[in-house]
Amino acid sequence: MKFLRYGPVGQEKPGLLDNDGNVRDLSAHMPDLAGAALAPEKLAQIAALDVSKLPLVKGVPQKDLRLGACVAGVGKFICIGLNYADHAAETGATIPPEPVIFNKWTSAIVGPDDNVQIPRNSVKTDWEVELGVVIGKGGAYISEADAMSHVAGFCLVNDISEREFQIERQGTWDKGKGCDTFGPTGPWLVTPDEVGDYDNLKMWCDVDGKRYQNGSTSTMVYKVPFLIAYCSRFMSLQPGDIISTGTPPGVGLGQKPPVYLKGGEVMRLGIERLGEQTQHVLGALK
Repeated sequence: MKFLRYGPVGQEKPGLLDNDGNVRDLSAHMPDLAGAALAPEKLAQIAALDVSKLPLVKGVPQKDLRLGACVAGVGKFICIGLNYADHAAETGATIPPEPVIFNKWTSAIVGPDDNVQIPRNSVKTDWEVELGVVIGKGGAYISEADAMSHVAGFCLVNDISEREFQIERQGTWDKGKGCDTFGPTGPWLVTPDEVGDYDNLKMWCDVDGKRYQNGSTSTMVYKVPFLIAYCSRFMSLQPGDIISTGTPPGVGLGQKPPVYLKGGEVMRLGIERLGEQTQHVLGALK
């Protein structure tokens, strides 16, 4: 199944995408795509519905029907750094002996096609196409063998990053990662059965029509089950938490010379079976 949230900002409703590419409303079956609604038993109930009898929503998704972030009420937006061997190499970093964990603030989350705002005083805003994992069943000290039973689905994330804030200023990476609009998420929350082999998904990112990132989840160093188990050693995971699992090579920081967003660009990115995003970049705040 492909779940989604549609409607104006702050008024999104839960829905799903039918086999004809139409949006069907799920409001009668869940208040929103969040928290307890993502539990395995709840998603199983939705899967048993006759989709053809759900209310049809007018409009074409991502054209004349806006989509919001595919998960509401996210408690934690956890990110993994330097998790692709080829991306670590392009930035001159070594592969870390344990996963690098940082956070994007949940106020960064926006819809998949919403505008991205370069923050005030930014000079090095960058892009990162990433595979997002959405938790459906919470837990702590989750075993790697049991990790996938905790997954509600997968989604596309653009882990937008301000490299000067992240790397050249004092403190942790977090302040360069969590600026407002720095977390476009969606369009769909795709259940694992529909994604299939999440270890071998093509992923790409274009800026103004130029292909910068062209990679695959196959080069991920620490795989999804391990990441879930690892993160759960340091925090309990709750339904609706997102783990963004790292990016392949081709980010602006890795270009020679580096290339950064200035405003006016259009980013288009996608992951096989998870959909695409398009964002217009707004110039830095004054």
